[in-house]
Amino acid sequence: MKFYPSVFVTILALTSACSTAQAPVAAPGPESSPASAPAPTQAPAAAKPAVATAPANEGRLPKLELTGQILYQFLLAEMAAQKGQFALSASAYLELATSTRDPRIVRRAAEIAFHARQYDAALEAARLWQSLEPESQQAKQMLATLLLASGRLEELATSLARDLAAGTPQTVGPALLKVVGAFVRYPDKVAVRSLLDRITQPYLDLAEARFVRAQAAYGVGDADSARHEIDLALEQRPNWEVAALFKAELMQKGAEQIEFLKKFLETNPDVQNVRLAYARGLVAEKRYEEARVEFRRLLTANPENPEMLYAVGILSLQVNDTVEAEQQLKRFIETKRGDPNPARFYLGQIAEQAERLDEAVQWYDQVVAGEHLVPAKVRAAQVLLRQNKFDAARERIVSARAKLPEDSRLVVAESQLLRDAGRHSDAYAYLVKALEAHPDQPDILYETALAAEKLGHMDILERHLRRLIELQPQSPQGYNALGYSLADRNLRLDEAASLVDKALALSPDDPYILDSKGWVMFRQGKMAAALDVLRKAYEKRPDAEIAAHIGEVLWALGRQDMAKDIWREATKAHPKNEVLAATIKRFVK
Repeated sequence: MKFYPSVFVTILALTSACSTAQAPVAAPGPESSPASAPAPTQAPAAAKPAVATAPANEGRLPKLELTGQILYQFLLAEMAAQKGQFALSASAYLELATSTRDPRIVRRAAEIAFHARQYDAALEAARLWQSLEPESQQAKQMLATLLLASGRLEELATSLARDLAAGTPQTVGPALLKVVGAFVRYPDKVAVRSLLDRITQPYLDLAEARFVRAQAAYGVGDADSARHEIDLALEQRPNWEVAALFKAELMQKGAEQIEFLKKFLETNPDVQNVRLAYARGLVAEKRYEEARVEFRRLLTANPENPEMLYAVGILSLQVNDTVEAEQQLKRFIETKRGDPNPARFYLGQIAEQAERLDEAVQWYDQVVAGEHLVPAKVRAAQVLLRQNKFDAARERIVSARAKLPEDSRLVVAESQLLRDAGRHSDAYAYLVKALEAHPDQPDILYETALAAEKLGHMDILERHLRRLIELQPQSPQGYNALGYSLADRNLRLDEAASLVDKALALSPDDPYILDSKGWVMFRQGKMAAALDVLRKAYEKRPDAEIAAHIGEVLWALGRQDMAKDIWREATKAHPKNEVLAATIKRFVK
């Protein structure tokens, strides 16, 4: 016959517990044996126990004779479980557990019944198990789990209270924390709170009891009580990191939370999780340099931690410290832990900014998956174009499109390559063809409109942008592009202003929309107001075309020297920008 490993191990355990294992084992009679269950063979009269060494708990095990009936029930129960017939297995095991009172069999009966969702049978077995092994933590945990699963919270509360009362002052606190963890996914949070308040009542001088109450209150949305209880917990254990983190979670994110974490760290400088929460809070508030200081401290304590390496690298990039950013991101990749693709992308950007263009392409080419895959392909193509390698650049995009044919970003990227190479007619023809295949794809609609504008087709630009507005009425893109295009040609300025205002209402801090607003006001003759808005846009993003507009307004106001200064500054940062160069050429002879 075939023995499954779990069946064999169980039989070995049983034979080791039977004090009369040498006795012959009688096979069950045919009337009691199901047709599908092979009858066990008869053992020789002088057979020895299958396991010679008695288990450590032998003194508590019942003195059993390994009869054929017991062996048969074992096989029936285990083979039913192997076949997924858990109800049959649970029934057979429960009968065997009741007759043998062997704690190992009882435990197996409880486990199988629980798996079969026969909670009454599982509870019967778990109660028997605990009565047989009253000191067994596994038995207590099983009983608590079953009481919880079957919704018998009152009985569970009584059981938990009894177990806690039997503990010592040193064990009660940790036991309470284990209890609250067991209720994390229980749906009736109100009942859970009632139970936890009840079992913690005798232990309110313990910080753990207050912590448990705080979590229970939070679970039912009683934030005020949760804050009150966690404050009491911290009064009792002022340096308790877990309580500090929970209190921070209860706070409004922002300055108040950050200040609390900062003060906690002043008296507990070595608590790593609080420092990590503090650092992340600083990042959320865009206090990048302060966050970098904290992540550096964490990195000092954990020099090979990939999360810290990556965080310091990204924050260094955020504050324009490309030297440290490059160093830490390379170290992150060397750990071979975590996703390397974002780091490779940022290293490509760093190399590109440093004019190490071949290296930049190599980094971009190593991005093989994830959200940075397409941007990396696009950036690599743009770098190759800067190196006057148009064919290689376009091949990068074409190859990527073959693998990702539905990604509109690659269509846009290819059209922009053509446009940047001065091939405006080719770019427009390419986009028209793409638009035929995807007539209402917003990105392609927008790019086709811009390409049409380059060729002077204002009617096509307006038609596509109005369709874009229909498709995405809550997106500022179409309103802004149409309003700016009208203003740039000094057409229908009131309508242009209305369109840009709509875009600005949808995205109030967008520097490009602010630029459009300033440009419309300039066309309307509102010079001083236009200058204020354009300067605000430039502060948010020192873009070449915004600089061109500011300079033109300044020139119109008679401040030619100031206009030349801002153009000169922008030219240093953007030496190849066509709009800026054309604007300067119109005014500076």
